[in-house]
Amino acid sequence: MKRVYKITLLLGITALVASCHNDKEPNYQYFPNMYESVGYETYSESKAFPEGKEGLLPAEGSINRGFEPYEYPNTTEGYQLAKANLKSPLDSLDRNSDKGKELFEIYCISCHGATGNGKGKLVEREKFLGVPNYKDREITEGSIFHVETYGLNAMGSHANQLSVHERWLIADYVLKLRSQL
Repeated sequence: MKRVYKITLLLGITALVASCHNDKEPNYQYFPNMYESVGYETYSESKAFPEGKEGLLPAEGSINRGFEPYEYPNTTEGYQLAKANLKSPLDSLDRNSDKGKELFEIYCISCHGATGNGKGKLVEREKFLGVPNYKDREITEGSIFHVETYGLNAMGSHANQLSVHERWLIADYVLKLRSQL
């Protein structure tokens, strides 16, 4: 008889514990701060941060992920330095003229023309004037890269559209076009 009471009591306790369980919400949170973080409003005051404000500037000397620093400034002197000193980091295996041509046709052909003569579709339609012929200019791979990075005169920067590697491929292709003119 005692055995039946023990089994009944055990089944009753099991049913009681099982009836309190909710599958949609955990009953107990271990380290609740990991599940429900403290939300800080932008520029709000908080004792958790230096100077009591949440919106802080990046640490001194930090750079964005994926950003590659370019040491030449966006000045005439920086252009001249890049023209004289900057050399392509591409080796003979990386110089892919097919990829350079493809990128040139996407980003450059509308102004500079297919042969680099400065007579692209936008120039023919008089949207832009004064686009130079590559043959008429004294250009180097460093000067081309610098202009692609910062832009020059009416040409804007292509640094936000092209990676460093792609800009070097275009510079290499432009030099090949120039040699064919």
